[in-house]
Amino acid sequence: MFDCLNAEKGQGIVEFAIVLAIVLIMIILVLMFAGPAIGNIYSNIQSVA
Repeated sequence: MFDCLNAEKGQGIVEFAIVLAIVLIMIILVLMFAGPAIGNIYSNIQSVA
């Protein structure tokens, strides 16, 4: 009975780690593609100010 509960807990941790890894990869990809555009926006704001 307790082995079943531990297995489910371990499965939940693995699923959480996988979801976390996917979210981190998505954030990195978005920053890689949108980073230069965001930098240009801040540069334009600094040059106007």
